[in-house]
Amino acid sequence: MNKVVASAAEAVADVHDEASFAVGGFGLSGVPNTLIQAVFDTGVGGLGVVSNNCGAMDSGLAVLLSAGRIARVTGSYIGANKEFARQYLAGELEVELIPQGTLAERLRAGGCGIPAFYTPAGVGTQVADGGLPWRYDGAGGVSASSPRKETRAFDGVEYVLERGITTDFALVRAARGDRHGNLVFNKSSRNFNPLAAMAGRITIAEVEELVEPGEIDPDQVHLPGIFVQRVVALTPEQAVDKKIEKRTTREVSA
Repeated sequence: MNKVVASAAEAVADVHDEASFAVGGFGLSGVPNTLIQAVFDTGVGGLGVVSNNCGAMDSGLAVLLSAGRIARVTGSYIGANKEFARQYLAGELEVELIPQGTLAERLRAGGCGIPAFYTPAGVGTQVADGGLPWRYDGAGGVSASSPRKETRAFDGVEYVLERGITTDFALVRAARGDRHGNLVFNKSSRNFNPLAAMAGRITIAEVEELVEPGEIDPDQVHLPGIFVQRVVALTPEQAVDKKIEKRTTREVSA
């Protein structure tokens, strides 16, 4: 039951080329930066990533993206990541863009063993009808596009069928965790982290504070340890290393 491993490097030692990853975080919040760096250090490439976004500035998944290690991204937001946009438009990266709520539910469904579900999100658009560019050819044309999805009416309302997502690995970051893998997330970092953790066949969690079993009130557990296979305790320096994407300040009146 003790799922703690000695280091991030040891925790990701069995990752391999073309592996798929569900990665927690939203912008710069709750991103498992230490584990992502450890994956980078292994030298693996051709990776498939499922995450809300693909890193920001020079942190998170941007480390792998900038190095050309990622082959495919399933996500819902490109945002201000210029390198992400460049690789996508240049045909270097395959991208499946889907509605944010659908992404969340696809991860949760995969983790719960639900193969597919119906949702109204995307009905009447290319999300359901197909034709969204997945990959460009580098010359302005589209070399791969999304297929048409099954739709069905329930009580007179049209829904589109979406598949659950599972991945080889999941990387997440938690504020607290115990040796059994029970996790607690801090505020907005409790966004895609629990869902990504559920979707991974091997889920690795980096935790800012490692505690003993029983120290976390069961009613306070955000993700049960059944979904987590490995736990890495961050150093104090790693735990407090949190970047700010856009710093806003104001003058303090006298």
